[in-house]
Amino acid sequence: MILIVGATGVLGAEVCRRLREAGRAVRGLYREGSDPAKVARLREMGVELVRGDLKDRASLDRACQGVRVVIETASSTLSRQDGDSIESVDRDGSLALVAAAKGASVEHFIYISFPEIADEFPLQDAKRAVERELRASGLPFTILQPTYFMEIWLSPALGFDVEAAKARIYGAGDGPISWIALGDVADAAIACIDNPRALGRSFELGGPEALSHNQVIAVFEALTGRTFSVERVGEADLRERRAAARDPKRGVDSLAQSFDALMLHCVEGKVIDMRPVLSALPIALTPLRAYAARSLGRPSA
Repeated sequence: MILIVGATGVLGAEVCRRLREAGRAVRGLYREGSDPAKVARLREMGVELVRGDLKDRASLDRACQGVRVVIETASSTLSRQDGDSIESVDRDGSLALVAAAKGASVEHFIYISFPEIADEFPLQDAKRAVERELRASGLPFTILQPTYFMEIWLSPALGFDVEAAKARIYGAGDGPISWIALGDVADAAIACIDNPRALGRSFELGGPEALSHNQVIAVFEALTGRTFSVERVGEADLRERRAAARDPKRGVDSLAQSFDALMLHCVEGKVIDMRPVLSALPIALTPLRAYAARSLGRPSA
């Protein structure tokens, strides 16, 4: 049995789908307030559903019973309920899950994080705390650190609106980034299961090429035949926004502070050499042009 924590999220649901298509036994953790349509889709896939919450340790103990592998994809950054925060979910909840997995003698804990950034901010602090606990726990583990998801960072939610031919970029937009497709991260997590070469290791994950925001826009312009209007958010503006989010007098906003830090990281970019990763996790990587064509409903050739 493989437990997916964050099963109703975009990545968790994709991991569930691919595992079920491969005939694997999957248990999905969902919350009382989860979207009923998402829960129904998991049920239709044949996922064994268990209700629980990262903020409820007893529910995690129950969810981990009889489980051989745990894959944690959950985060409070995109979907929140009352009481959710980076501190309560991404840090304390994930630490509780590690403890529950250890108590249930889980054989492998696969944790989705992100590459280390030379800065301090709440989401990174939470992820690193969980990584340290995993390494010290005695649990067999794998830590996956994907860079910027195409489906998230090149979406209307973050100002990249293909239908409206609009894009938001940070700084000059020339920092190269190894954008990664969500499905490739799902494949990487699945490739860790029953894989001795994945045990006790951390892997930074990226796509097959590093493209700047400006180059990404050029790809979409070429495919759509439209010129994008570009909103440029200056580095100084991002730093000012981040300072405001950290101001105790205004009330520290952990989520805003974290997104501002990640946006600042976009300015310099993040390039990941996947060759050593692929020798341990043999997965196919999605080029950005193929992702763009697919998102437009066009052949990717």
